[in-house]
Amino acid sequence: MMLRVVYAGTPAFAVPPLQALLDSPHEVIAVYTQPDRPAGRGRRRQPSAVKAAASAAGLPVRQPERLNDPDSQRQLAALAPDVLIVAAYGLILPQAVLDIPRLGALNIHASLLPRWRGAAPIQRAIEAGDAETGVCLMEMAAGLDTGPVVDCRATPIAPAETAGALHERLALLGAELLAATLDDWAAGRRPAYPQPAEGVTYATKITPAEAWLDWTAPAEQLARRVRAFNPWPVARCRRAGEPLRIWEAVAVDDAVPTVAPGTVTAITADGIEVMCGAGRLRLIRVQAPGGRAQPAADFVRGHAVDVGEILD
Repeated sequence: MMLRVVYAGTPAFAVPPLQALLDSPHEVIAVYTQPDRPAGRGRRRQPSAVKAAASAAGLPVRQPERLNDPDSQRQLAALAPDVLIVAAYGLILPQAVLDIPRLGALNIHASLLPRWRGAAPIQRAIEAGDAETGVCLMEMAAGLDTGPVVDCRATPIAPAETAGALHERLALLGAELLAATLDDWAAGRRPAYPQPAEGVTYATKITPAEAWLDWTAPAEQLARRVRAFNPWPVARCRRAGEPLRIWEAVAVDDAVPTVAPGTVTAITADGIEVMCGAGRLRLIRVQAPGGRAQPAADFVRGHAVDVGEILD
């Protein structure tokens, strides 16, 4: 059966599932994405990744500021969609919108629900030290990622994996899950099941303020935060009053601190080692203001870092 699909998504995560729909027998009749936003140094308005992909495919694109007004809802209803498929759209969908598609609305969520409902499941899974994550296809309900689940796919989180790398893998996994599941769900052969009441956690939105590292925390916790905040907002500290971005770091050990947290304890070819609340964190790739990201060993040669100095 061919479905009339309205697709809603905004960032790069939502592009592979859109492509999966384009490669299927189904008809994508419209793509909804957030309005163009200022980006880059010039702060010029830029289209979302989904808008760029949809435009390249010749699909009609709609960019309402919100979907809780009657006019936007009438325009969506006029499309007579069989299903609305959502992936990281970024706008709240009221029940009136979810009721418009004939079969309902499906959401591709980047976690193994009910763990990490909410805005930043990829980053929070890495930050928490989860061994695995995945994607779920769920029927949308009015609550925050509370709808019944159609199916999930799990994948391990690699020890050195960043949020950016995991984001790309889960986007492809979400596309595979959608392609493998949509037809059976639409035909009633793959009913959704309620999420369990146990194990619910919430992935709160990432804020730039969280990027500042607290050296009194354990080194392993800080290493996870560095990976979770790569490529945004990028973990950082202060050196000589200036911010220093930390793109890559690893925990060296978990020993009891011998000097004050934040103290540089060693400078080697592998990086800059900093004492933490437990263990030491080795800074491997850093970036000074106005400079480019570079190996910490190269940064040391140009900025005269000394053993014993304190990073804030």
